[in-house]
Amino acid sequence: MRLIQKVLFALAVAGVAAGAAASPDAPRNGGEYQVLPEAQQTVPGNKVEVTEFFTYSCPHCNAFEPLLAEWVKKNADKIVFKRVHVAFNRSDIPLQRLYNTLEAMGLTEKYHAKAFAAEHVERLHMHTDEAVFDWAEKAGIDRAKFIDTYKSFGMQARVNRSQAMAKAYMINSWPTVAVDGRYITSPYQAGSTSRPALNEVGQQQAALKVMDHLVAKAKAEKK
Repeated sequence: MRLIQKVLFALAVAGVAAGAAASPDAPRNGGEYQVLPEAQQTVPGNKVEVTEFFTYSCPHCNAFEPLLAEWVKKNADKIVFKRVHVAFNRSDIPLQRLYNTLEAMGLTEKYHAKAFAAEHVERLHMHTDEAVFDWAEKAGIDRAKFIDTYKSFGMQARVNRSQAMAKAYMINSWPTVAVDGRYITSPYQAGSTSRPALNEVGQQQAALKVMDHLVAKAKAEKK
């Protein structure tokens, strides 16, 4: 369990002990979600920006992806959805560049789920540049164009921005979802106060409830 998870869990337990009503249906700051100490810049307009921080290597991100994708489609009229691939381990850097390359080439929609499957179903473990290139070619992407984008100067700028965003949003575990540049939650955090304890699917469903609450809250505050 990472440090931020331990802190959030302690806060949640303290809230329950104090008699506070805690549940994904009535989420609280310090319990099922956290308010960032400094709000981050988001896209202008009436829609609420929602950003997922993830890694392709993370089994929990892989498990959360189908439910999250369905939630995003359901809320398309309310939100602007973004993804940020983090890389706090050196072995995840090729995967981070893989995601950003797909995004730069306009191929995310077609290949995002396939990249997850490559890691967690096919067990390819794409932790080198060459392994990523081989997967891209096998998946049907033009190898030369993919490599050119992957190694481009602009790609390094994308990667640097991803790292900067992860730091600004204080991301220490994943998947983590940020709402309106101010609130963060995750399946683990959203389900941390539920009794009895939730399994992973229950935590994921709890996170979606908390995200619904935060999007509605942020949208109301925009008026």
